[in-house]
Amino acid sequence: MPRKPAQKAEPPKDQKLAIVDAAMRLAAERPWQALSLAEIADAAELGVVELYRLLSSKAAILREFSRRVDAAALAVATDPEERPRDRLFDILMRRFDALAPYKPALRRMVADTRRLRFDPIPMALCLPRSMGWMLEAAHISSTGIAGAVRVKVLCLAYLSVLRTYLDDESPDLTRTMAALDRALRRAEPFLRLDGGTQAKTQEAAWNSLTILS
Repeated sequence: MPRKPAQKAEPPKDQKLAIVDAAMRLAAERPWQALSLAEIADAAELGVVELYRLLSSKAAILREFSRRVDAAALAVATDPEERPRDRLFDILMRRFDALAPYKPALRRMVADTRRLRFDPIPMALCLPRSMGWMLEAAHISSTGIAGAVRVKVLCLAYLSVLRTYLDDESPDLTRTMAALDRALRRAEPFLRLDGGTQAKTQEAAWNSLTILS
């Protein structure tokens, strides 16, 4: 008898990515706070038990979302010959590029946060870790007291640019790039992107919040 041709094995499905994508699709349509885990499981074509095993809360889904966006931003090595600010600019722009498929959901989340219909704490808790990695990828230390100041200042700069990004419909994100350039220039004395050896104190950094808003 003729042999049947061997069937090609399908690559394993990235179930965590399916969960993140499903959750963010739903979040673009409805308030995040109103979404149930069962709805997210159905949208991801998974059972509730599978969802529990992989990502057992909506906070865990947001952490996974943040981790994947960070990974995309960190995937390309930086040029050690570039200035630190230029390296950081490129990394943060890659992070904004990675957010593109999720922009409708992020817009809805930000709007719901302003109406106090969405608890921003789980996502906010991810941001310092993310910004720490962005600094490290740019070869800027995020450790110690000076590093902690850099992380906090970069979080503020990033959030100020995020508002522009969510309204930026240009294909090359011209407005976002301009806003990021301005934010990094303002933050530069506190991030010590000029190659200085001594960071500003935390008190001085926090007294400067108005320049980043």
